[in-house]
Amino acid sequence: MSQQQLSAGICTRLNEASETEIDELSSGYTVQLLSIKKVNSSTAIASATDRYRVIISDGVHFVQAMIATQLNELVSKGDLLKNTIVIIDKLTFNFVQDKRLIIILALRVVSRNEEKIGSPTAAPNLSATAAPVVPETPNASTSIAPQSAPSGSTGVKPAQARPGASGRPGKSIYPIEGLSPYQNNWTIKARVTQKSEVKTWSNQRGEGKLFNVTLMDETGEIRATGFNAVVDELYDKLEEGKVYYISKARVNLAKRKFSNVQNDYELGFEKNTDVEECVDASNMPMVRYNFIPLSSLEALQKDSTCDVIGVVKEVGPLSEITSKATNRTVPKRDLTIVDKSLYSVRLTIWGKQAETFTADDLPVVAFKGVKVGDFGGRSLSMLSSSYMTISPDVEEAHLLRGWYDGIGAEKSFQSHSSALSSGGSAFGGFNRNEMRHLSDVKESQLGMSDKAEFFSARATVMHIKAENIAYPACPTQGCNKKLTEVNDGWRCERCDKSFDRPEYRYIMSMAVADWSGQAWLQGFNDAGLAVFGKTADEVTEIKERNDAEYNALMAQAAGRTFNLSCRAKQDTYNDQTRVRYGISKISPVDYHEEARYLRDLLMQPTWAVTT
Repeated sequence: MSQQQLSAGICTRLNEASETEIDELSSGYTVQLLSIKKVNSSTAIASATDRYRVIISDGVHFVQAMIATQLNELVSKGDLLKNTIVIIDKLTFNFVQDKRLIIILALRVVSRNEEKIGSPTAAPNLSATAAPVVPETPNASTSIAPQSAPSGSTGVKPAQARPGASGRPGKSIYPIEGLSPYQNNWTIKARVTQKSEVKTWSNQRGEGKLFNVTLMDETGEIRATGFNAVVDELYDKLEEGKVYYISKARVNLAKRKFSNVQNDYELGFEKNTDVEECVDASNMPMVRYNFIPLSSLEALQKDSTCDVIGVVKEVGPLSEITSKATNRTVPKRDLTIVDKSLYSVRLTIWGKQAETFTADDLPVVAFKGVKVGDFGGRSLSMLSSSYMTISPDVEEAHLLRGWYDGIGAEKSFQSHSSALSSGGSAFGGFNRNEMRHLSDVKESQLGMSDKAEFFSARATVMHIKAENIAYPACPTQGCNKKLTEVNDGWRCERCDKSFDRPEYRYIMSMAVADWSGQAWLQGFNDAGLAVFGKTADEVTEIKERNDAEYNALMAQAAGRTFNLSCRAKQDTYNDQTRVRYGISKISPVDYHEEARYLRDLLMQPTWAVTT
């Protein structure tokens, strides 16, 4: 679609219009949606209804707007996407103290999957009573109150906004979400929510150092990095929690492997990058959290990131591990946190935070952007881009503190590792009344959704992969990490200990079948004990001593039937996605119990008829 098909000049007119000019601008023009973003559901927003903010463009300029809640279905159905071309049929303005919020009441989709048209900049602000260049939208520190808005509007009171930086005449404040490599002469006003330590490197190409910060405004977050001389210039100047005007930095495509910040771009600080502290930061959000309950961690993919909040129930001792990449020792400490979902999880912190962390009073701690691991069920770990806040001043923290001090301290908490091994009801324990045939499991596409799904089955072992049936594990209780063989024995990097010998644990893959079909299942130590009736140490000793005896043991396991509780979940390896079936619980069939169950099942209809 060409630029001429957008309504030329409409963004400037919308940004300059007075209250008396609303009617003539209320409908009938074509624009492009550069962005669609849900307004963060913070504690300051007293509503359960989702609200969406959009950036609309005429190809030359852009302005921000809200869409009325009756249009939310268009977003949830995927009709409104980034760069969609729409015709706005009806809109209105909400004026508060000469500030405005554009509210779209009705629109029609013209086309989707379009490229961005032009290189639009923020609409100019020419009239004395016009709205600011970039109308700010609700955030964690913005009060929300109903206004006398027209029917169908969102009733959102816009926060205070500024057309330009103090002491910077003629410069417009750009939203972080609007930055791209095609923008020039921009200035952002952002809070530093996280600052890393200075990192150094040395390799064949030379030596260097770097640091990075996470910047946030009311529209989103972006990561910024400085190298070498820039570190000396800006590192001490930027402080966590403070707000700055920043300009003359390079906008690059984000390197996702180094950051979990949700932005397609990142900033590169340069020698001429301008950083000036903003004294008036009252309307800037502090931190945006999207907390999830600990009970839902099982539904998240490995290596994804999330925000959690919990009471620190246990603090592990300070230990060290040796990084394989740098061969340096890194301090670490494991915390156990709990929340109102009655689940606990192990969360690892690193570096100086691990060295200085104390929790004598069982504080509430909020964690942003922690990594999800799957060793022993579910675990969490801080990344270099993660950050934590002890006793944060947010409603979730106050509610959790009150609950734990009132009744939570007396509760029992379920750990993800024990839940996975026990096969309890929270993770799909075996239920013969809900058994599914293997063909039904596959045809129903269990595990193809974003979260894990559980099923019960009865199947017979057909074949077991005998090559790598066990691994050398750390004998420390609760660790089970794979050991590395060294000259003088075996070493655990997690525990920072060496051992004369490992304790082998099963990690097996076996094909099972029922009358309807076959499936490959992955099992761990409990599965191996049930199948072989021997410990992994014993089986490993047989394998190393006598190949014929080991092969006979594998053959004896085939043909045995088990009741199985299984977990189905998508897994991606080498860019190929497939569903993997893991064993949560396994037990041999008790034929006496099954006979009694079948007897009762046969007799039940007769009783129903006679009564």
